[in-house]
Amino acid sequence: MKLFVYNMREFDELPRFEKYAMLYGIEFDYTTESPEPENWHLAKGYDALSIITTATPAAMIDAMKENGIKVISTRTIGYDHINVAHANDVGMGICNVTYDPASVAEYTVMMMLIACRKLRYVMEKAEVQDFTLQGKIARELKNSTVGVIGTGRIGSHVIKILKGFGCRILAYDIYPRDDIKEIAEYVDLETLYGESDIITLHAPATDDNYHMLNSDTFEEMKDGVIIVNCARGHLINTSDLIENLKSGKVGFAALDVIENEQGLYYNNLSGTIIDNPEMAVLKNMYNVFFAPHMAFYTGEAVSQMVENSIVGALAYLNGEEHPFIIK
Repeated sequence: MKLFVYNMREFDELPRFEKYAMLYGIEFDYTTESPEPENWHLAKGYDALSIITTATPAAMIDAMKENGIKVISTRTIGYDHINVAHANDVGMGICNVTYDPASVAEYTVMMMLIACRKLRYVMEKAEVQDFTLQGKIARELKNSTVGVIGTGRIGSHVIKILKGFGCRILAYDIYPRDDIKEIAEYVDLETLYGESDIITLHAPATDDNYHMLNSDTFEEMKDGVIIVNCARGHLINTSDLIENLKSGKVGFAALDVIENEQGLYYNNLSGTIIDNPEMAVLKNMYNVFFAPHMAFYTGEAVSQMVENSIVGALAYLNGEEHPFIIK
């Protein structure tokens, strides 16, 4: 297999691509650039493509098919940035990857603790030598009810970590898991919204889940509820979140993802005017903790993302059934 890689990070991904290319007996080349019409020709003559979260519209899929590409593998779990329907129509294979859920799950619990301890406010005050206690009183996680929306690999791992804190755990998923029933209480969304002190999102980006947190659902929640999102930005209506943060209905939001983040994260935009007014508002609120979509980012996860991008593409080209192949 000949593989072409876009958005190669030379400081962490390249050594891993070199390692796994040797292990699996493939050839590869790369660019550090994102795929754009001006550089689509770089992939000509290759069998497979490896990308990250860059937009992959119908025009790019058609161009890659003309280049001889047979399968596009995204080095991410999510694949909503790819026009999968068009790829299926034209016979282009699409693959995603998986990696150990511990990376995102541990990060999610860290975000909960940051929110409970009002850490952003505390540290910003400390920077100007304001070491007073007023306005900084925290809440203990063990005395909180945590609602976990989505109990797939990551959500279920979050629940298993939370068990050690001794907090009450509510869960919602259209496919309940027997192992989770032993440590969390599955409830409907209305109950979860109404009884949770902290709500963490671990649902996929689907049409059904679009803006599942909005002005109506915020109204169902406790005053001062903490919202944690390490999943997908489009699960939350950002403008509604801002209004509820202003009113105090939402006490704190810990966000690793946000709507309209594409093209922002993983780029050095120092000195750049970013056209995302909602992000600008959120970044200036004391009751918001912002992180640039890096809950996944551990050495173990990066290795698995690189290796599995190769594994999925090879499986598709060899005509094998494989869970990384999107149908």
